[in-house]
Amino acid sequence: MNIILLRPEDWLDASTVELRDRRHEHIRKVLKSSVGASLKVGEIGGHRGTGIVTLTSDDATQMTVTLTQPPASRHPFDIALALPRPKMLRRVLRTVAEMGVTHLHLIHSARVEKSFWQTPLLQPERISEALQAGLERSGDTLPPQIHLHRFFKPFIEDIAPDLLQGRQGWIAHQTATQPISRVAGGALVLLGPEGGFVPYELSLAQTSGFSAGHLGGRTLSVDTAVAAALSQALF
Repeated sequence: MNIILLRPEDWLDASTVELRDRRHEHIRKVLKSSVGASLKVGEIGGHRGTGIVTLTSDDATQMTVTLTQPPASRHPFDIALALPRPKMLRRVLRTVAEMGVTHLHLIHSARVEKSFWQTPLLQPERISEALQAGLERSGDTLPPQIHLHRFFKPFIEDIAPDLLQGRQGWIAHQTATQPISRVAGGALVLLGPEGGFVPYELSLAQTSGFSAGHLGGRTLSVDTAVAAALSQALF
């Protein structure tokens, strides 16, 4: 953990928190913090700051907390991603949280197995757990907003045009003649499943305002493609 994330139920009063779960164990056994130690803390969805350890025992850690710093800056790109298999989805959620993505749209496409939509990982509490792992690693407090779209055509035709207002839209496809170029400002990048988008999906997205581009000549795993797409941003 590079930051201790605080939840509403942790607060004893306006300035004091008490931790009794894995965060307490991390402070006690990994950080080996004693009374008086200063730790990086942040309120999930809120500000960051410092926590001064005021009590530590086998069961709990108490800290006096001061939060004065805003969340880390947001990544200028949003991602629309064909829903990957659950094991890969967990990695993707952690990655978008680490890199400060504001919106992740999980969409259906022809090569997405319908059973993927039944994974327990799409339950809100499981999504929150995966995102929190990325926030803890990157020292951030503001998790991405996750949007689920079970039908490709309505997303592309009805939702995507509003999302593209004032920014570039890319659909990644290995056979595209141009690369997804590094761009200044915001963008929405549409990434396919293993095997890529089918021709109909590619054509529909281009009709709706996306430009086709590739991420290089190699076939990338989904989580690597997400990181590669986000690396094209110019901050």
